[in-house]
Amino acid sequence: MDIKEKIEELVSKIKGDKDFGDTFKKDPVKAIEEALGVNLPDEQIEKIIDGVKAKISFDDIGDKIGDLFDKFKK
Repeated sequence: MDIKEKIEELVSKIKGDKDFGDTFKKDPVKAIEEALGVNLPDEQIEKIIDGVKAKISFDDIGDKIGDLFDKFKK
């Protein structure tokens, strides 16, 4: 399993599926296991959860910076 690839898939799913995003916020372990279709050891799940949260935060920061630049261009 390519962890980086799975993180990208999960981030896309969280951003595109409000119900899945809500499930991830409430119970990230359950959401990840259901999305992957496998029951992984907690330490692997935690690494994936941390990666997803970091990617979402990084993407949100990038979006906000992009919005600021757009405002300055106008």
